[in-house]
Amino acid sequence: MINTGKLSGLTIFITGASRGIGKEIGKKVAKDGANVVIAAKTAEPHPKLKGTVYTAAAEIEEAGGKCLPCVVDVRDEAQVAFAIEKAIEKFGGIDIVINNCSAISLTGTLETDIKRYDLMNNVNARGTFLTSKLCLPHLLKSRHPHILNISPPLNLNPVWFKQHVAYTIAKYGMSMCALGMAEEFKNDKIGVNCLWPRTAILTAAIEMLSGPEAGKACRKPDIMADAAYAILCKDPALCTGNFFIDDEILAKEGITDFDQYLVDPTNKVDLLPDFFLDSIPSYSSVDASEKISDNSSNDLKNKVDHMFNIIKKSLSSNLVQNTQAVYQFNTTDGQHSWYVDLKNGSGAAGSGKAASTPDTILIANLSDVFDILSGKAKPVNAVFSGKLKIKGNMQKAMKLEKLMLILKSKL
Repeated sequence: MINTGKLSGLTIFITGASRGIGKEIGKKVAKDGANVVIAAKTAEPHPKLKGTVYTAAAEIEEAGGKCLPCVVDVRDEAQVAFAIEKAIEKFGGIDIVINNCSAISLTGTLETDIKRYDLMNNVNARGTFLTSKLCLPHLLKSRHPHILNISPPLNLNPVWFKQHVAYTIAKYGMSMCALGMAEEFKNDKIGVNCLWPRTAILTAAIEMLSGPEAGKACRKPDIMADAAYAILCKDPALCTGNFFIDDEILAKEGITDFDQYLVDPTNKVDLLPDFFLDSIPSYSSVDASEKISDNSSNDLKNKVDHMFNIIKKSLSSNLVQNTQAVYQFNTTDGQHSWYVDLKNGSGAAGSGKAASTPDTILIANLSDVFDILSGKAKPVNAVFSGKLKIKGNMQKAMKLEKLMLILKSKL
């Protein structure tokens, strides 16, 4: 996406931009000569997540813009108000707000403590509402006012609620802010929209949760930055109330080369889909409802046993240290079970029940267990299509890609 200079001189207030998508958007608009305000919590380096408000500010200024780094917890009204006041003092106004800051916990109802529920809803939904509310008086004075929330299209398919209802409520809260404010401020010609990725985006958080290998099935944050830029360059009076998907908006802008956004240029089709989008590709040639004969069932059982033996031989203390999870695999008929212990000692794997309480229980048809382990199916796709049920810690489940990569290299 070529910069046009259209955002030159405008002031853009971005929450949670010390790393990842927010930072890349900041760098993109900075190429136009925009003023960027980073409102993020990370003042000191995180032991596992790279980037602070100050390192991000340096990158943004190097890209060509002016930047004001502000240490802000979006849950704190006084801190948000103070950052806005500083932005007005330094740049004279605020033209664009990007609500990017977000908290995530992919846990079910029983596994989500209220402290984590409050964190997600206070950061995502309340933080978006608060930041937008406090910036709106300044947007009303702008010649090019936009609010852009990094949140998904509203989709009432129950599949997006049943595994992580608390997180879904929090993210949909951001989207509902956009839906309501777009209509509320339509006559004021403020563009209020949402932007969401088609595929998983490689960020420091993804690497921390799933390991660096998972990134090979992701796109770079650049695609979200380019898509955000395309939206923000539009006339706000004519562009409001939309739920944009990154590659769709870029395609409409004439972008045809999406390979440029791949983390792994050799992986062009086997990408991880992001949450909340129903268009999930078929992942398995065996339908879960298809009945298999006793002979084929025994054959599959033996193959799955063999795969767990491969996992057992491939375990290491390093893998245990980086994963810290116990997985229990059960078939839907209750006849077969296997486990992988990546929390204790040098790890363990085999048939039967895990000696330790599992962090994550995965339930699927025998043929689907085989497809997942053999690499024919990605766990995330299996979950989205309803062929794999997960109980327990969803964040731990995301680390299963490491096991799939081990098997793929050994089979």
